[in-house]
Amino acid sequence: MKVFILAGGFGTRLSEYTDSIPKPMVEVGGKPILWHIMNYYASQGYNDFYIALGYKANSIKKYFIDYHIINADVEVNLGKGYVKVLNPCEEDWNITLIDTGLNTLTGGRVKRLGKFLDKGENFFLTYGDGLSNVNLDKLIKKHNENNKLITVSAVRSPARFGEINLHANSSIVESFAEKTQLNMGWINGGFFVINEKFLEYIDSDDTILEKKPLEQAAIDKQLVAYFHNGFWQCMDTKRDKDFLEEIYNSSSIPPWLEII
Repeated sequence: MKVFILAGGFGTRLSEYTDSIPKPMVEVGGKPILWHIMNYYASQGYNDFYIALGYKANSIKKYFIDYHIINADVEVNLGKGYVKVLNPCEEDWNITLIDTGLNTLTGGRVKRLGKFLDKGENFFLTYGDGLSNVNLDKLIKKHNENNKLITVSAVRSPARFGEINLHANSSIVESFAEKTQLNMGWINGGFFVINEKFLEYIDSDDTILEKKPLEQAAIDKQLVAYFHNGFWQCMDTKRDKDFLEEIYNSSSIPPWLEII
């Protein structure tokens, strides 16, 4: 199953780093957070990645193009002009890097990736700045059981994220409100399973995924929540970055790899 990752935003709230690199390239434990997200998917058997690029796209392209050279022993013959990788990296990932436009919004970026999907195909979607140990197989199972267009992971966190209002005694989402100022409980954790038909809800490059598309899907009873009570942490600010770094350095296994 394909994994779409949104990695094109400006990351203005993390400007200490994003003046020079895109937010998904900010490191935790010596690796970009984007790498940790991809490693998390790959650890559960999903390694076909489609990364939506925008701001400082070349930084991400260069990282993966040079990945073997950076992460392996190499033999360089200056006279013959060749480079030989002696111990190829362990990551067996297929990575498609797509420039989806500098100013394209989240919905528009997803829409642009639609050309890689077959009609009616399900795919994963997540942001390039958040870590979790959501059980992906259970997330897919929830999606398939409900036969709706989109399933969103619902997590517990402070009130600055999109709040999910649930129908009584069910997981059907009644409404979706982005960045509410009140903490009512469950919020958008950013790990989705989506059916290709949902792309019809997205109008253009100027569409914010978390506004009209998700709000309308909720109205149409096409949005379902998968409740995740395990680890979840975004990286919006330097404080978030430092917190993730502290967790990584104090853990033998990062909590985002301890699948529940």
